[in-house]
Amino acid sequence: MNNQSRPVIVMGHKNPDTDSICAAITYANLKRKVTGGEYIACRAGHLNEETQYVLNHFGVETPAYVKDVRTQVRDMEIRMLEGSSRNLSLKNAWSKMRDAGVVTLCVTEGDELTGIVTTNDIVETYMDVIDPKILSQAHTCYRNIVETIDGELIVGEIDDVLTKGKVVIAAANPDMMENVIEEGDVVILGNRYDMQLCAIEMNAGCIIVCEGAEVARTIQIQAKEHGTKIIKTPYDTFIVARLINQSMPIEYVMKHDNLVSFHMDDFIEDIQEAMAQMRHRYFPVLDKNNHYIGMISRRNFLGAKKKQLILVDHNEKNQAVNGADSAEILEIIDHHRLRTIETAGPVFFRNQPLGSTCTIIYLMYKEYQVEIDKTIAGLLLAAILSDTLMFRSPTCTAIDKKAGEELAAIAEIDYESFAKEMFHAGSNLSGKSAKEILHQDFKKFTVDDMTIGIGQINSMSAEELSEIKEKIMPDLDSVADDDGLDMLFFMLTNIIDESSEVVYSGAKAQHTLNAAFGINETGKNSAYLRGVVSRKKQLLPSIVETIQQ
Repeated sequence: MNNQSRPVIVMGHKNPDTDSICAAITYANLKRKVTGGEYIACRAGHLNEETQYVLNHFGVETPAYVKDVRTQVRDMEIRMLEGSSRNLSLKNAWSKMRDAGVVTLCVTEGDELTGIVTTNDIVETYMDVIDPKILSQAHTCYRNIVETIDGELIVGEIDDVLTKGKVVIAAANPDMMENVIEEGDVVILGNRYDMQLCAIEMNAGCIIVCEGAEVARTIQIQAKEHGTKIIKTPYDTFIVARLINQSMPIEYVMKHDNLVSFHMDDFIEDIQEAMAQMRHRYFPVLDKNNHYIGMISRRNFLGAKKKQLILVDHNEKNQAVNGADSAEILEIIDHHRLRTIETAGPVFFRNQPLGSTCTIIYLMYKEYQVEIDKTIAGLLLAAILSDTLMFRSPTCTAIDKKAGEELAAIAEIDYESFAKEMFHAGSNLSGKSAKEILHQDFKKFTVDDMTIGIGQINSMSAEELSEIKEKIMPDLDSVADDDGLDMLFFMLTNIIDESSEVVYSGAKAQHTLNAAFGINETGKNSAYLRGVVSRKKQLLPSIVETIQQ
């Protein structure tokens, strides 16, 4: 069975910024310290230059990228039944399925899936096939024959393979059997010396001596000279005749073309239809390298466990990772307005009007009395500096500033010089396309029946902002169309001047911005807003209020 512990994913929003990424990393660390459980920081999008600079600066590994958190095959109960060799006999295959309580076996070579055999395949072969040459057609190994009839090979090599001949029961006298036995045949007989000698002289491939009868030394010598194998079995001829076809390898009856298998990362809603169309109930599961892992059955869908998720730095559905509504959301830690995330049951929810989610998390470290090392302190500080624009944003509170100063002391960092380096890294976008720049720090919001996108770049250099504006302006309309936005606003924020130039796209964007800030810009798709540096506390609320009026 699949008894792996279930990790909890801690994740920020799409198009993650520094606060989102650092919040995921530091909160996952806090949860591990407090609970001892497995909490993994992940990301729902690609890192921007600023955040990458922060992680590199503190030597922190980039969180794993998770595109979708819908329930996957890996979240189901996987039957870890080892693969079977293609040479396994039908008898042993049947016993293996009976003991494991399954009706399907996966046939493997090494870790590679080569076929599937079901109880139905075995029954059909055993009941329907009466061809006496079936063992040689199936290239049955003598080892299988010996095991199937609980026999003992007393002459010959046990790993040889039967490649020609038929199965014959020597029920008549030698004169008649001379016309029946052919070279390579497997002859089932008793303890009659003359019949044994006849079969050997007719160059039978093997004689099976029943009821545990002793085989004379002269017969053994003759068998060796003629290349005839001798197997002795305790069973009578009836039992041997009934069992012997069960010695053929499962390779002969298995399905090996167009196999239906699933991968660990497949989403279960995508595989249900394929499962429903197949007759068999069990299906092989492969890893990303197509190596066999185990099996799942239709009934495993009932026990599939949703992914467990903690959201940080957002609570809007259209900002959450794909499939969040299919996951089990355990907690939300955020500093934004309350919006559209719905949960199946009650969750731990902490929302405070602070400048950064990482300020909240810093407070929680203190509440739980968990020691903060230099790296965690550096990450928390970087997030606070980023979201509060080095304490200059109107979203910044005294709590944020105090937290930043305390964290700077723990991390032994001059936060002003560090912030300058961080913001410079974030605004250095020379290698990026206009579309990549517009989506670097970008969020979608739903207001009434309208979808609005707001992006932002922060810099301490007016020249950098001017270069960025020149690069993105030609692509504003196409990005808005591609993203299905009614309005797109992009803030070019000058941290030193504490102002933003807002460029925009959309039929109602200019009117909305003019009405929201009492300005009268016309025709140039750009507006200068002194004192406006916060998307969350200044730009978005003004736009929302204007639309709703």
